[in-house]
Amino acid sequence: MILLNVSRKRHRRAGVATVAAGLLAALLTAVPAAATPDPGDAPATGKEVSKSARAQAAEAIAGGEIPGQDEIVHSPNIKHLTNIPKDALAGTNSDLAFQGKYAFAGNYDGFRVFDISNPKAPKTVAQVLCPGSQNDISVSGDLLFLSTDSSRSDSSCNSTTQPATEKSSWEGMKVFDISDKRNPRYVAAVETACGSHTHSLVPERKNVYLYVSSYSPSASYPDCQPPHDGISIVKVPRSHPEKAAVVGFPVLFPGEGPDGGGNPGAPTNPGVSKTTGCHDITVLPDEDLAAGACMGDGILMSIKDPEHPKVIDQVQDNVNFAFWHSATFNQKADKVVFTDELGGGGAATCNAAVGPNRGADGIYDIVGKGDKRKLVFRSYYKIPRHQADTENCVAHNGSLIPVKGKDLMVQAWYQGGVSVWDFTDSTKPKEIAYFERGPLSTQTLDVGGSWSAYYYNGYIYSNDIAKGFDVLKLSDRRTDPAARVRLGELNVQTQPDYFD
Repeated sequence: MILLNVSRKRHRRAGVATVAAGLLAALLTAVPAAATPDPGDAPATGKEVSKSARAQAAEAIAGGEIPGQDEIVHSPNIKHLTNIPKDALAGTNSDLAFQGKYAFAGNYDGFRVFDISNPKAPKTVAQVLCPGSQNDISVSGDLLFLSTDSSRSDSSCNSTTQPATEKSSWEGMKVFDISDKRNPRYVAAVETACGSHTHSLVPERKNVYLYVSSYSPSASYPDCQPPHDGISIVKVPRSHPEKAAVVGFPVLFPGEGPDGGGNPGAPTNPGVSKTTGCHDITVLPDEDLAAGACMGDGILMSIKDPEHPKVIDQVQDNVNFAFWHSATFNQKADKVVFTDELGGGGAATCNAAVGPNRGADGIYDIVGKGDKRKLVFRSYYKIPRHQADTENCVAHNGSLIPVKGKDLMVQAWYQGGVSVWDFTDSTKPKEIAYFERGPLSTQTLDVGGSWSAYYYNGYIYSNDIAKGFDVLKLSDRRTDPAARVRLGELNVQTQPDYFD
């Protein structure tokens, strides 16, 4: 481990950008080919787009339909307070976690710690070089956890890339001691099957359980064998984190044959990812519930026994969902928002050709009681502003905005920006605020935009893949009561009871 040194406002109408029919057909039938559908391991160079797509982007900018290259636009009820560009860590910015006056920002090269006691002027406290996609990050007490989902030569922070076909390759969870925020200390590593694309905390007084999501096994990978139809559970004793270890691998999709019982994908369900594990799990500890976004399936689980989670309902959407990516409960635990990461986060899907239902959120009501609860689909939500075909855009990571009696959410959409929306009526979701930048390029599709956008103690924090760390202030009578809710810690995939 190496510790490193420390607008304009404008209203506009929706654009009319479209994609070529051949590109659209390829996008809608594609499934993730590698262990990470998120864009971090993709080449740094942009993807070529058609001449007509370039011309349409230029025309949309000239006509005011989309903001200019790198131009910032937002609704009147959002103010952009500041942007902190990347510094020593040049890789892809990823997820965020919060504790007290600190924000912890994941990056494919490691993680960065900000002092956000003054949200208008965050200060860098530490930058830790520890490469390993995708460095999904969370914190609990004096411990920080990082997910490594790329094959490395060993578990150290000095490791190099190494093929997954080599038995000695390492992927999994890393644990740091952050009792001194200026000097995080690497204390443990736990190898997990197929690595750790993301993880979710189930914290207890003496131990922290990690639900490790990973997928895309191969018979050629010694440590990632099919069917891989479950999750790894890692137990971390708070007093002795160096003793962290895998304590179970519950099978979530039991079934006959080598592929388990999840979604079979193509050719049975064209354009849908075959389920070979989960992408992300959100837990609601106060309700002993969890929701899993598992490639081709969405699931609801009971976690009364954290070492033995039990699936109580399983749903599929083989018409409009390509890749179940993440989940968010509402405060009453009677709804779940699932995201569809169509195109793996590296494609232009926020346009008229793809339409309003693909690459969107799916809103499900939870009906019934106990282990008989069911997920019932109600509607889709997608940002109402079309983006250029040079902008990767799709539903991504977000969090609740805690207002009693309302279901409000802030969400990242990559180069679609940050959207604040209301799903109090499950059948009629609507956007109430937004923030975004214009395309990184009008000539090529360059991966960028907001990876995670979360509400924490009165402000919205966004980790932009390319541009860095943004702080936004939302001022709206519908959301202002949330500022009275103060948290000492927030890992969005471990949803708190905001009003307890």
